[in-house]
Amino acid sequence: MTTYLITGAGSGLGATAARELAARGDRVVLAVRDPARITPPPGDTEVRRLDLADLASVREFAAGWTGDLDVLVNNAGVMAVPYGKTADGFETHMAVNHFGPFLLTNLLLPHLTGRVVTVSSNLASRGKVPLDDLNWERRRYSPLGAYNQSKLANLLFTQELQRRLTESGSAVRAVAAHPGVVRTGLDRHFGRPLALLMKALYPVIAQKKAEYGALPILFAATEDVPANAYVGPGGRNGERPKLERRLDHGDAHELWEVSTRLTS
Repeated sequence: MTTYLITGAGSGLGATAARELAARGDRVVLAVRDPARITPPPGDTEVRRLDLADLASVREFAAGWTGDLDVLVNNAGVMAVPYGKTADGFETHMAVNHFGPFLLTNLLLPHLTGRVVTVSSNLASRGKVPLDDLNWERRRYSPLGAYNQSKLANLLFTQELQRRLTESGSAVRAVAAHPGVVRTGLDRHFGRPLALLMKALYPVIAQKKAEYGALPILFAATEDVPANAYVGPGGRNGERPKLERRLDHGDAHELWEVSTRLTS
């Protein structure tokens, strides 16, 4: 039996992936901010509290993990939220989408036996990661720009994690995936003009079923994909996901060092 840990598994793509893996007979731990609101899917499942916006919560969660963990799926995320800072002083997108998963992965590495799957987005291609201003203290804040930045950080993290795993002789693989355009409610913070535009475009560009959006994540988590791979959807109608490219971005090492310092 394979043990999966999925963050942000209370709704959306994370909940879909958890349901599918549990139906296969795997053990699935759903990490969510409010366990009391979550009904786990049938099967060998468990709900545990994890707030990625709070590094103390991340440390508490990791300290409570015992035994092996086959696959960690860093799925939780926020998108285009208004400017805000967490108790740790991080901009919200970077806290939830990058710094929290970064710390969680590093703390759980001693337990990991299989792979780390980090969910990014094609909007990472529009992102920039200014290492001297990751928390938007010197720039005019852009909600979508902050999201794009955090999704690029996911790819940089995956690339550098794999480099370090390979260098240490570990068999654990780091891969990334993106779901394509899926309407899951993650876009609920869009401003009115963008929300109206996306409402018009969704029938044309989005996956026809939310379940299709989870397929690249499941593919990256269960199939024999190469290390440092990037998995995307095969189409809008549930086609077999595809390997898009191996990750090769600059600043991966530098972002790792800054993230290490900021998360202590």
